[in-house]
Order: sequence, then C-alpha cells, then structure tokens
Amino acid sequence: MSPGFELRFLDVVNFGALYAFAASARRSWFERHPEARRRLVQPVISVGNLSVGGTGKTPLVMALAEWLMAEGERPAVLSRGYRRSDPVDGVVVVSDVAAVRADLSRAGDEPLMIARAVPRAIVCVAEDRYLAGVLAERRLGATVHLLDDGFQHVQLARDFDILVTSPGEITGGKPLPVGRLRESRAAAARADFVVVVDGDTDAARTEAWELGISGFASARRKIAGAQGAQSAQGASGAVAVAGIGRPEQFVALLREAGYQLVDTMSFADHHQYNARDVARIEAAARRAGEAVVLTTEKDAVRFEPLGALPFTLTPIPMRLEVDGWDALTASLDAALRRARGQA
Repeated sequence: MSPGFELRFLDVVNFGALYAFAASARRSWFERHPEARRRLVQPVISVGNLSVGGTGKTPLVMALAEWLMAEGERPAVLSRGYRRSDPVDGVVVVSDVAAVRADLSRAGDEPLMIARAVPRAIVCVAEDRYLAGVLAERRLGATVHLLDDGFQHVQLARDFDILVTSPGEITGGKPLPVGRLRESRAAAARADFVVVVDGDTDAARTEAWELGISGFASARRKIAGAQGAQSAQGASGAVAVAGIGRPEQFVALLREAGYQLVDTMSFADHHQYNARDVARIEAAARRAGEAVVLTTEKDAVRFEPLGALPFTLTPIPMRLEVDGWDALTASLDAALRRARGQA
C-alpha cells in the first residue's frame, strides 16, 4: 500500500468520524433546546432509519397509514419528496382523502407511490415538513402525522419514533462515507421502537437490546400480488428491472415467489428513466422471447412520463409482514393517548 493511498484512506475514515460527530452534535443541540423544535397540533409518528438505502420504511409507512385509517384516524404522510424534478416552493398536496392531486415531477416517486397505494391517506410534500403538517391539519383535516424518513428530521417534534433496520446493519455499520450510517449507532437509542427487516423475532430482540431500544418487532418483505402477476409467473420468463436502494432484494423476492427470471437490470435509486433505458430494456425483453418486464411500484411511476412502452410492464407490489404487529400498534395507541392527554 503506497503512502499516498494510506493518506487518502485515513482522510476518508477521518471524514466519516467528522460526519458522525456533526450529526451527533446537531441532534444533541436540539435535545438540549427542546423549545427550538417546532410542534404540530396533532401527534407525529416518525418512521426512519439510520442508514442510506432501502430498509423497508416506505412499506411500513403505508401499513401504518392503513391501520390508522381503520382506527378512525385521518393520517397525513409528510415527505421531503426526494429527487423531485420540479421542486416547487411551499407545500405540494400529492393526495387528499378524495384523489391524487400531483404528478411525478412535483410529488417525487415515493410520495406518489404511497398516495396510490393508500388512496384515502393525505400525502404532502415539502422541504419544510412542519409547514406541510400545518396545511394538512388546517385545510385537509389530518388527525395524525406520519413523518416519512424522519429519524434525522430532529427539528420537528415527534411523539413516537420508529427505527427500521436489518440485522447487524447498525451494530456492525460505519458512518458515511466509509459505511452506510447517517449517524453513529448511539443515536439509535433515541427510538421508541425498532422494526428489524429480514430477521426473526430472536434477531429483532437481540438488535433492540444491543441498540438500547425497548420495543421491537421483526418483519419480512413479501410480494403482495399484482395485476398480470399470475400470467407473468406462468410465462416462459420475465425480465426484472429495479432502480431502488437494494435491487437485489426485489430480484430475490421475485425468485422466491416463483417468477422465472431470464434477465435482471439494476439502476440507481430514484433513477429517472429515459429513451435509452427503454431501448435497453426492450432489447433484453426481446432476447428473452418478448418476456414481460417486472418492476417495483416505485419504478413504475417513473416510467409513466415516457408514455406508451414497447414492452409489457408489470408493477409488483412489495409489502411488509410484521411479526409483532400487535406490540407495535399497542405502543402507537399508547403514544397517541399520551400525546392527546388521555393517558
């Protein structure tokens, strides 16, 4: 190893330590100055993670929105709308209780996917999520908020913090840019509940104990079925296309569900598909004998601006199956009661 390489490596490691220190200092400042945090009138439930990339938080947000509506609530999902092509100022109402109101460019892929998957939920997008919450409360009648990807959004007060992770992801991880952690593992202890995806109950219990979190549940991703999915399973083969945090997980789920994949194509998370991508995918489908193209719901909304496609595109919904759902919802119910002074 050359001295220059050693120096560059040490620079990266030192930058990772500095990044973690800055994130920790920012969180600590808001904890020492709670008056600086803005608070919405209605309770706030945060769902987030400590690492970059897909951990299953969006499917959990959708499941919680559906549960809250079944409990008689009117939930509002507050999102930043990451990688929007038209990031307008102020708040974009992606959906209200009646209909979807915004397109991909103004909403972003994940908020638009949530709005379509949970049609009676309110979904609002803004850099200032406090402002989004105020609008959701005053104009749309929101009774509770789901702060999507909110673990690091410490400037907004919350009443319950859910951390989503996978076994060993935090306990064995390192801060950016060396690893995938946005903060040091010590920050995880601020969560009220941890959902460990791709692990069993014992793994979730161990993870919670090591992170200092009292409530825990395990979960696994599953394919929820899709229009055209049965015909795709019965076809001679399919091409899987995914531009998400961990595309290999989508491919593994398809194979586990019985799909015969003849080719797979991966793109960066939030990738904006273009005509060149379409041509590549079409060529792959033709090589496979006009195979159907399977993709995620999140990817499907990013294909829409391209209009008619020269291949059959089938979105495959992915959901979370939570082992410990009753414990999670009981903890949430208690948190909502406390927030409303009903404890």
